[in-house]
Amino acid sequence: MKELVDKIESLKAKIEDLRSRINLQDKAAEIKNLETEMVEEGFWDDQKRAAWISQKVADLKEEINTWQNLSKEAQSLLEIAQEDEDDEAVNLNKEVEEQLGRLLGRFEQLELATVLNAKYDKNTAVVSIYAGAGGDDAQDWAQMLLRMYFKFIENKGWRAEVLDQSKGGETGIKSVTLEVRGNYAYGYLKAESGVHRLVRLSPFDADHARHTSFAMVEVIPELADIDEIKLKDEDLKIEANTATGHGGQSVNTTYSAIRITHVPTGIRVSCQNERSQRQNKEIALKILRGKLAQYNEAKQEAERQRLRGEFTEAAWGNQIRSYVLHPYKMVKDHRTDYEESEPEKVLSGNLDQFIRRFLFSQIY
Repeated sequence: MKELVDKIESLKAKIEDLRSRINLQDKAAEIKNLETEMVEEGFWDDQKRAAWISQKVADLKEEINTWQNLSKEAQSLLEIAQEDEDDEAVNLNKEVEEQLGRLLGRFEQLELATVLNAKYDKNTAVVSIYAGAGGDDAQDWAQMLLRMYFKFIENKGWRAEVLDQSKGGETGIKSVTLEVRGNYAYGYLKAESGVHRLVRLSPFDADHARHTSFAMVEVIPELADIDEIKLKDEDLKIEANTATGHGGQSVNTTYSAIRITHVPTGIRVSCQNERSQRQNKEIALKILRGKLAQYNEAKQEAERQRLRGEFTEAAWGNQIRSYVLHPYKMVKDHRTDYEESEPEKVLSGNLDQFIRRFLFSQIY
């Protein structure tokens, strides 16, 4: 039972450490302030804000109760294990192990939830993949990444829809944009933003030589509140182009594809998935708002880094992850140094450990 006691003590220490990090006392104070506002006269005059505050209070109370209950259960389990540290308590040992397993599973879920608490983490994600320089190899690599993310999305039970796609000349894709709907889709997928590097024997080289290819992955949140980012008509350059219809034949070509340029920032978005020009425009504007929200946050962070003397330019060569298929096999995340020796599994959508380790590296 001694080993089991050590495991429970270790888990209890992790629970208390994370409880201190999320500062439940501050959350309790926030509840008190919000509840004071809720009893003020005229609180329900603005029903949208009132409903938001009511839900916020309920969520905070649930979070506090969950952590308090988890801590109590860990302490109770520890006391049971400490009372029966003799080797003869086989049945009890097994029961405590099972309870510990369930407790650990709940803790890991809560641990991840504390990481996914940024402003847009719960939102739908808009994922774009762009092939880098390198012709067919880079375009094929972009398509490999697209398949990898489709598999990951399928494994999560999420849904994805292609909003815009530009196919490569001979093979692969030049670029593609997906809308990904799922629980904390943006929170998870934001870990994939950056340059992805592939090293392999090129199937497009007559000499079958080793090639290095790059692709950029961009992940932005879809904004639920269209008023969050204001768009001025005079700042937008909107162009309509012909778009190939769902059938892929020239007879299905329609004048419905929309490209919007935000003149002050130079940010450009496009959408051609829908047959209606109006629908494509709505989707493109939604993507543009997400890009501008991320652009504004990036500017603020860059300024904070500059003031602290930490600013480093984001360049194409600063890859976040390398996928090596030759002369050895390895996938390595350069932000966390986590690596796996089976690229085939990773390219089949097994990204959870890479994403999880990156997310936790942001708080630990």
